[in-house]
Amino acid sequence: MEKVDCVVIGTGLYGLGAAKQFRHFNPQSSLVVFERESSIGGTWADHRLYPGIAANNLFGTYEYPDFPMDFEVFGVKKNEHIPGAVLNAYHKAYATEFGITPLIRFTTKVLVAEHMEIEEGGWELTVLNSETNVETKLYTRRLIVATGQTSEAFVPHFDGQETFGGPIFHGKDWPLYADTIKKGTTITVFGGTKFAWDAVYQYASAGARVNWVIRASGHGPCWISSPWVTPLKRWIEQLANIRVLTWLSPCIWGQYDGYTRIRNFLHGTAIGRAIVRGFWSALAQDVISSNKYDSHPNTAKLKPWTKAMLTGTSYSLFNYQTDILELIKSDLVTVHVGEIDHLSPGAVHLADGTNLESNVLLSHTGWKHVPLLKFLPEGIEKELGISHSPLSYSGNVDLDSDKQLLQKADEEILRRFSILKDTPNWNPNYVPLTEQKGIDSDDIDAPCKPLTPYMLYHFIIPSSERFLRTRDIAFSGAVSNFSNPITSHLCGLWISAYFNGQLTIDPSAAVGDKKALAEIKYETVLHNRFGKWRYPTDWGTSRPPSFIFDAVPYLDLLLHDLGLQSHRKGGWWSEMWSPYDPRDYKTVNEEWEKMNKIKC
Repeated sequence: MEKVDCVVIGTGLYGLGAAKQFRHFNPQSSLVVFERESSIGGTWADHRLYPGIAANNLFGTYEYPDFPMDFEVFGVKKNEHIPGAVLNAYHKAYATEFGITPLIRFTTKVLVAEHMEIEEGGWELTVLNSETNVETKLYTRRLIVATGQTSEAFVPHFDGQETFGGPIFHGKDWPLYADTIKKGTTITVFGGTKFAWDAVYQYASAGARVNWVIRASGHGPCWISSPWVTPLKRWIEQLANIRVLTWLSPCIWGQYDGYTRIRNFLHGTAIGRAIVRGFWSALAQDVISSNKYDSHPNTAKLKPWTKAMLTGTSYSLFNYQTDILELIKSDLVTVHVGEIDHLSPGAVHLADGTNLESNVLLSHTGWKHVPLLKFLPEGIEKELGISHSPLSYSGNVDLDSDKQLLQKADEEILRRFSILKDTPNWNPNYVPLTEQKGIDSDDIDAPCKPLTPYMLYHFIIPSSERFLRTRDIAFSGAVSNFSNPITSHLCGLWISAYFNGQLTIDPSAAVGDKKALAEIKYETVLHNRFGKWRYPTDWGTSRPPSFIFDAVPYLDLLLHDLGLQSHRKGGWWSEMWSPYDPRDYKTVNEEWEKMNKIKC
């Protein structure tokens, strides 16, 4: 059996970042990277590119801190959205620059990861090469799971779909059906996410007729705006990373930024909460008034149902070459708020009796939120801290103890952030997708199935004593924010330091100490439970963490664990008002090496 020091699963943004950092800080260790597809890049891989795809990000915000996206190389200018093809090339260039490409084994899927019942731990992996159909085994001392949050599409079954007669596909497979983007196509687009906006835009721009169906019993249309928001017309990606404005976001780990007093004032006093409400109200009203939703029956149906403050990374930006709102107002698009009841030859039937002529159905119905491999021994998911079906856990578990911790966390969250007590029910008629009439799925990991919450310490590692002792697994990318490239870079450094026992604040030091372990577990529960109150639709209780204005404090938390400086602007005014971006973290590796006297 082949033996290696570390395996990384996945070559998206977080997988490449983790692989690069591990290799940099462990140059003598063997590393293998498994990628189930034939191209790197995750969301931006070769097979995921479709006509017109571009990032929400403007030039300068989507890049690793130590690998700038130079204009001379990639051709993207200031204030331009980054095309998907450029991001594809950027990830490939990053992997080549840091020697990761030769370590990648493409078209190889990890089927099973079994934890070894030996003192030093480690994992026996069962892997399958999809080209040769050969299954092999490999032992790795360390495992980094970076399978991403948009890797496995959730595709429900619609009553009558066998008779529909046209293609039915998820957004992930859109490149396979690019030939349907043409005049003469009549398509039903099902979903209210940014991808649905992209699909409506591409088809209508090509002259196709579009029926856009948004579930009346769902989360509703996503928040979407110009990249420039508020009356001051500030770039939202920068706005979210201005330290002063991060104080206006209720954040359970906010104390790691060092500004506890101002946070206590803003969230613990009536005057402070009035300021917080005023900020979020102004942000929301600016978007609603700028989009002029009420100017047309179609756009009126696209007004968000959720509060802006409670919205995570589903918040999206207009990145189109022409005005999509004017296109939606044209005769080519009709927006329906309803339920799909069934399909028949050439038609999608809604529950209210409306029949939509269609020869294509694009169903962007979400993603599976559990890692794409089986962990053994059976029932180990709870100790790992990953989301799973409560019924899949076969070990002994003190359910009362778990409930007590959740209750304690809820009480602390609502005591510190009473503004979250007023969280409205975004849709009193909400019904999980898989329970809607006409739609069926037996997938236990479908996005609306009841799953336990993620319970990863600092959203990276298990908090159970078993895995803190062996220090042999980490999850990179089990979190999402508007600063993902920076998070990937710091998370990769954090993981390497953790594996090597070099964290300044090391959770593994709690092993053998019941009180310390209890504190680690409670902090893990507190941080993960926060999503239920702070981001009820984007994070909620079973999806991975998703946040926007809380990203800079999270980066502060990681740097705190590493013993590095989190205030990186060099002056109090800049620290308060200058937005953080990748360039502020470009010397993190050198600072870490100097502090630890490492030569890599």
